[in-house]
Amino acid sequence: MAPISFLVACLLAFTQEIFFSPPVSSSASLLSNSKYSSSMKDLIKLGEGCVNHPEDVSVVVRKGALYTATRDGWVKYFILHNETLVNWKHIDSNTFLGITTTKEGDVIVCDTEKGLLKVSEAGVEVLDPNVRFTNDVIEASNGSLYFTVSSKEYTPKEYYKDLVEGNPHGQLLKYDPESNETTVLQEGCYFANGVALSEDESFVVMNQTGVRAIQSCPDKWKLLEAYPELISLLIPFGNDAGAQVVKVDTDGIIIKDFNDDNATDISFVTSAAEFEDNLYVASIQSKFVGKLPLNASKAEMAPKATI
Repeated sequence: MAPISFLVACLLAFTQEIFFSPPVSSSASLLSNSKYSSSMKDLIKLGEGCVNHPEDVSVVVRKGALYTATRDGWVKYFILHNETLVNWKHIDSNTFLGITTTKEGDVIVCDTEKGLLKVSEAGVEVLDPNVRFTNDVIEASNGSLYFTVSSKEYTPKEYYKDLVEGNPHGQLLKYDPESNETTVLQEGCYFANGVALSEDESFVVMNQTGVRAIQSCPDKWKLLEAYPELISLLIPFGNDAGAQVVKVDTDGIIIKDFNDDNATDISFVTSAAEFEDNLYVASIQSKFVGKLPLNASKAEMAPKATI
């Protein structure tokens, strides 16, 4: 069997790490070179101008649909065979982050203020109203939901304080749909972000984020107070923030990566999903969902020198 792989969208300015639960190695840095690299110049912009700052994307295979949640309160989906955009459900919220689709065809949404939500044809159900700053979620085959809380200490509007402080305020949690109970699996995570399951569901992968360039500075808070523009330089969330998507196997080895260093086609990619020879990417800074044909990328992909 070929190695199971994961797609991780990451901002180049950050130090990004993937942490594996046993039986694989404890950590793997994403700052090394992959063997193959490709640009995003063939990116197609789906729903441009009609998708307001999507954080995440998720595919419902049996429907052939790609779902996303936007900052104007919509859960929308694209019918992939003709790329038609459907406005599906509207929720009174502008604080959506990660999503996942379930085997039943419902959508689980991380709302940083309302908690963990389930969106279905019947409406919206709050699965856990007691969690805040939920960031990403994935469903297991038994219906359990693994999800992250980025910070228990800071609000989403204060995200940069958590990143700059560099202390582990995040969590990895599990929601059981049978008991309707949430269990904390791991405390002490550094700005817990993306989460994924291996194909055999033997382990969970979680992404943590930090800004090492200033965390070690003893006067960092005085520095940021005196020069607030440093925040945007150290944490470039703007439209000029370069983007990278990497594909990683279960041993933490990068198989390939896709880059847009100058944000020419897309900036600050926050999620990626591979489906039927296409890579779908979302950015919390964009007003579209990106579609990158992988066959075109393979044709121009060149080996990178190893160090």
